[in-house]
Amino acid sequence: MIWCRFQNKDGAISCGIVEGDQVAAVDGSPFAEFRASGTRFRLNEVKLLVPVIPPTFYAIGSNYRNHVEGRAKIKGTEPKFYDTPRVGYRANSALIATNDTIIKPKDAGAHFEYEAELVAVIGKRARNVSPEDGSRAIFGWTIGNDVTERDWQKQDPTNLRAKNADTFKPMGPWIVTGIDTMAMTTQVRLNGKAMHTFPTGNMLFSAGQVISAISKYNTLWPGDVVWLGTDEVPQSLNPGDVIEIEITRIGVLRNRVVVG
Repeated sequence: MIWCRFQNKDGAISCGIVEGDQVAAVDGSPFAEFRASGTRFRLNEVKLLVPVIPPTFYAIGSNYRNHVEGRAKIKGTEPKFYDTPRVGYRANSALIATNDTIIKPKDAGAHFEYEAELVAVIGKRARNVSPEDGSRAIFGWTIGNDVTERDWQKQDPTNLRAKNADTFKPMGPWIVTGIDTMAMTTQVRLNGKAMHTFPTGNMLFSAGQVISAISKYNTLWPGDVVWLGTDEVPQSLNPGDVIEIEITRIGVLRNRVVVG
């Protein structure tokens, strides 16, 4: 099933189920009770929104071998692999939807980079769960772009500017349920040119392991999101660029970059 949040031409916002080129509006939430409203729209007549506004927005770094080794090479250091998931937080205020604009701040440096990530959307409460139960707590999957200003990141231990500035977190286009991460492939295109292709599920820590680690100390709730890291070494984004991230069976997250 494909769930989305959308705004119709009258400005009303609701959740819906995508069926081909149409979306069936529902009353309620995919994380609680809902019912079909009986209203349908063509997808090209609505604006897709961020598919969920998470109660808590988690993100893991250093979760793919090639990314860890590639970033270490750039820094001139030895790659560091962690024994447990390295989880942090991101800001909801940074979220934007597919087709929205990424704004590169005027004072940002040249190393303004994308990070293509699979996102797990939590569907039920999880506290002190095993990796297996962590996997069962997942409602579905979407795509994230963890835009990062690398020069700021060197001086920003909390990532307040480097990763959490407004528009730095595109997420979407929707949430897809019932798919297998091990059968997914992530593709990144910049201005239509293929940049990276990697097996989405080839993580150092699986989604279930990450959720289990978080749940030892933090309760996860329906609607929470867990961004699961990126592979390869991203390139820089410049004003005018269009960045597309496609993950098998989910879809395409597409955003243009402007300076602001």
